[in-house]
Amino acid sequence: MSSRVRKVRHDNHTAAAWLFLAPAMTAIAVFFIVPVLSALIMSLTDFDVYALGDLSVVRFMGFHNYVRIFETPLFWTALKNTFYFVLVGGPLSVAASLGTALMVNSKLARFKSFFRTVYFLPVVTSLVAVAVVWRYLYHPAHGLLNLFLSWFGVAPIDWLGNPAIAMPAIIVLAVWKNFGYNMLIFIAGLQNIPDDLYEAARIDGAGAWRQFIDITIPTLAPTTVFVVMITIIGYFQLFAEPYVMTEGGPMNATTSIVLMMYEQGFRWWNMGFAAAIAFVLFVLILFFSIVQMLIQRRLQR
Repeated sequence: MSSRVRKVRHDNHTAAAWLFLAPAMTAIAVFFIVPVLSALIMSLTDFDVYALGDLSVVRFMGFHNYVRIFETPLFWTALKNTFYFVLVGGPLSVAASLGTALMVNSKLARFKSFFRTVYFLPVVTSLVAVAVVWRYLYHPAHGLLNLFLSWFGVAPIDWLGNPAIAMPAIIVLAVWKNFGYNMLIFIAGLQNIPDDLYEAARIDGAGAWRQFIDITIPTLAPTTVFVVMITIIGYFQLFAEPYVMTEGGPMNATTSIVLMMYEQGFRWWNMGFAAAIAFVLFVLILFFSIVQMLIQRRLQR
């Protein structure tokens, strides 16, 4: 075959590849790249509600919005609340997912499919609907949770009105809502562990706890790192729960970065400032994602 024929075939294959990629690349460009670049440009301006009617009033501000973010006390409160939610709710969610996966995947468990479906139902349920229901469960006077505690002589607790309790209450909701998805990932990882390893461990006299520590945990390490990564990324985007249940209160105890961004952009119409907050959050998520990717590569080695 001559080099000319090979070149023609190579060009044809390249053209065909670009033809098949064109719809997806166009969609990515229109719905992702263009909006992201527009938001980046917007974050460098004072774009507000007046600019919606007349773009000539928009002024280029440089990095003023980013400096203003770090000078705003509410941002540091929202950052602290977000980290609290991530660092407390994340491990609880991963632990609940792993524990449930171990129980469902156990050979002693019956009706595995039924339990998997039941535990996964909260994941596919609307978050807004779930938050509304849980808000009534947390009601200080008529909530079922306080009614249950009253049977043991516990006084009513203002779950969403106490600044010290509001965020833990939201964390409990988030863990219940999200653990089912990670549970399925852990089940897939558990099913890939060879039974020969457990059989050899039992022959050597290892009990259930030693098998869990020496076999299950090390073998599930890549799966665990992946679950932790997607959990942290999702939990950094805390919004619907405090928006529906507390509106960021009481005393900004549940205000998250995303909720602050939403209020600045769609309540006060400071769109440029809100866009800058979005990119600060993007940098935070990117940093934690890179750290966890490095950890995952080290574990794979």
